[in-house]
Amino acid sequence: MRAVKGATDHVVVVGAGLSGLSAALHLLAAGRSVTVVERDEEPGGRAGRRSAAGYHIDTGPTVLTMPDLVDEAMGAVGERLTDRVELHRLDPAYRARFADGSHIDVHTDAQAMEAEILRVATPADVRGYRRLRDWLERLYRVQMRTFIDTNFDSPLGLLGPDLARLAALGGFGSWHGRVARFVRDERLRRIFSFQALYAGVPPTRALAAYAVIAYMDTVAGVWFPRGGMHAVPRAMADAAEAAGARLLLGTEVSALERAGGRAAAVRTADGGRIACDAVVLTCDLPVAHRLLGGAPRRPLALRYAPSAVVLHLGGERTWPELGHHTLSFGAAWERTFDELTRTGSLMTDPSLLVTRPTATDPGLAPAGRHLHYVLAPCPNLHRGPRDWDRLAPRYRDAICAELQRRGLDGFGDAPEFEEVVTPADWARQGLAAGTPFSAAHTFAQTGPFRPRNLPRGWDNVVLAGCGTTPGVGVPTAVVSGKLAAARVTGGPRRPRRGGGPAPAFTAAGTGGAR
Repeated sequence: MRAVKGATDHVVVVGAGLSGLSAALHLLAAGRSVTVVERDEEPGGRAGRRSAAGYHIDTGPTVLTMPDLVDEAMGAVGERLTDRVELHRLDPAYRARFADGSHIDVHTDAQAMEAEILRVATPADVRGYRRLRDWLERLYRVQMRTFIDTNFDSPLGLLGPDLARLAALGGFGSWHGRVARFVRDERLRRIFSFQALYAGVPPTRALAAYAVIAYMDTVAGVWFPRGGMHAVPRAMADAAEAAGARLLLGTEVSALERAGGRAAAVRTADGGRIACDAVVLTCDLPVAHRLLGGAPRRPLALRYAPSAVVLHLGGERTWPELGHHTLSFGAAWERTFDELTRTGSLMTDPSLLVTRPTATDPGLAPAGRHLHYVLAPCPNLHRGPRDWDRLAPRYRDAICAELQRRGLDGFGDAPEFEEVVTPADWARQGLAAGTPFSAAHTFAQTGPFRPRNLPRGWDNVVLAGCGTTPGVGVPTAVVSGKLAAARVTGGPRRPRRGGGPAPAFTAAGTGGAR
């Protein structure tokens, strides 16, 4: 594995998001002195937090999977995630509601899910689910040890026994096609393939290898931290400080000071200078490339994933048919993906993710009040509409009207608190193409073909975050920080418990929750 050249005693990490904090923890464990510089007034990055009118809103991801990866990062400095955060395992992980009025609760416990499938489908689909679950577990085992938790120096790094195993598992076929081999019910096919949206590719065109995301959602389990998702990076930041890291919050990096082929210091917008031996950049790709003096040449321009409109609502009303996470599917499916990734138009029959965090943690809202987030996928600014400041109010009303039509009577009417976040807002935060999901996971942008975490022309700078390897999502962001730290220290990548499946994560204080 290639590593940073020269001294690496003091490392500056730019960005206190999940990837930056993961890198900081692993660097501290390897004996490095670490300074973390963050533009915002608190850690978290995309997993930020906003408080208004007594409501505490997660501004980024709302789904937590694979918390053992965060625990591994904190464990590097002798801490445990559950010593600082109370985790609740969600049961069901999702409630899926369909255009025909039916619903399916998605359980990660195999027996509970089999019983649910038997309620809505056929014994053949139950048998197919068992085979699907086994396939997802084997897919995860092969990919985690070789293709996710790995630093690639070239495409040749793909070659090996696990590549053959992945091919034998059908990993290079279609995600939708592989799932369809196991289950016949179209609703079940959606449940095990909707995650392709996070990869920025329709399930009919996505490689089956990406179904590892479905493993994380539907097999390994979905969790929620008391205090909201922001409690996770907050705990990581506190652990890093306790282990000796210096956190400079509310401080924006403006430039890298170069000496030969090395970054000698980080310059801040307030005129500060932080001398360093190495730098880990976790900012979005365009910002990182500006600091590095330009983007690397690629045979094809980077293709970015679809974006999303997020509606935050707080008020007295809620609806008992909503779970903590509810997938509200429209009748259309393939057309929806065409609109998001090809034609660049807004969904005409939207599929939505509705999250009700106060179902698990009432303390996120004033007494007797509820929070709802609605995530509506939409084209990014490179492909879809750009005049979101004009479109936002009308699209907000259209989303609420559609949810009312689907049975949530009065949804969106006269909320106490409301905020709409659009691709224009993501762009104002510096996110490329106005999407929080970064570069899409096409084959040409995956593994060794994704923007590399060792940028050319710099001997001591490493990238981390969802724009580089291994990719988009909370688990992969945490892994990217670990991989960046390994590039700095030159230490060997540690196999995760023999490369087997993720262990069952036992959270303190779950009160018997799954």
